[in-house]
Amino acid sequence: MGRKVIITCAVTGSIYTPTMSPHLPVTGAEIAEASIDAAAAGASIIHLHARDPENGRPSASPAHFQGFIPQIHQACDAVLNISTGGSSLMSLDERLAPARSIKPEMCSLNMGSMNFGIFTLKKRYKDWQHDWEPALLDATKHTTFRNTYEDIETILTELGQGDGARFEFECYDLSHIETLAYYFRQGLVKAPLYVQFVLGVMGGVGASPENLMALKASADRLLGDNYQFSILAAGAHQMPFATLGVILGGNVRVGLEDSLTVPPGKLAQSNAEQVKNIRTIIEALGHEVATPDEVRSGLDLKGREQIKAYAS
Repeated sequence: MGRKVIITCAVTGSIYTPTMSPHLPVTGAEIAEASIDAAAAGASIIHLHARDPENGRPSASPAHFQGFIPQIHQACDAVLNISTGGSSLMSLDERLAPARSIKPEMCSLNMGSMNFGIFTLKKRYKDWQHDWEPALLDATKHTTFRNTYEDIETILTELGQGDGARFEFECYDLSHIETLAYYFRQGLVKAPLYVQFVLGVMGGVGASPENLMALKASADRLLGDNYQFSILAAGAHQMPFATLGVILGGNVRVGLEDSLTVPPGKLAQSNAEQVKNIRTIIEALGHEVATPDEVRSGLDLKGREQIKAYAS
């Protein structure tokens, strides 16, 4: 039976750096254009990070977010999903500043502290555009991506209960699903839950079908019919695992935050290219792509008119 599949596009992130791809959006205008084009291609949720437009370094400055949020909001009706992960090198207050300012319909929420290793990317490149790039990669070898219970509860109470945001619960491991289930039992989160299974990030579960099935089995056991899931697989695993996720009844996330390539391993020219690729697969499997309003209804979002898209 055909169904509606949600496509999320994560357009820039904080993992890959300008040296790695000339197509990675950096400036506010580039992030806005990439987001609007991804929405036109079929993405109903746009997951957003910011970068310093001068050098491409990951940024959580609300001013940098204002370089693209109003433009996207005006040009399309996609659900704007603001990262609370930012970068593993940022403090919690830094990471939350954009969502506190924008009060979006959705935010990402990482469900546990972890090693988040991207230092292995360094060996693939030699001539760096900016000194901060190899330094950022090296730093992930000796730092932890902090998401304590206290951090999680701060985000849930302030952004969720306070500002009415719903969450993309990012689960990199079975333990993260256990944590989400705990907060569900405590009543701090409510159905419908939107759970992102994240595979292929060093420090989390590897990208294998067995790991995906284990994540889904755990969520089925702990959350029952109170959740929908989506698949995020890093790097070259992106399209194969997104396809598997659709087959298993899930939704998908693509974008240059998660992978710089498209099969058979060439650099993606844009975020929209990845969205078009997965949309073709979704429709070939007999499904339809969900619209932003269908997402709002299905995930019980507060509505685009209630976000603070423009700085006061």
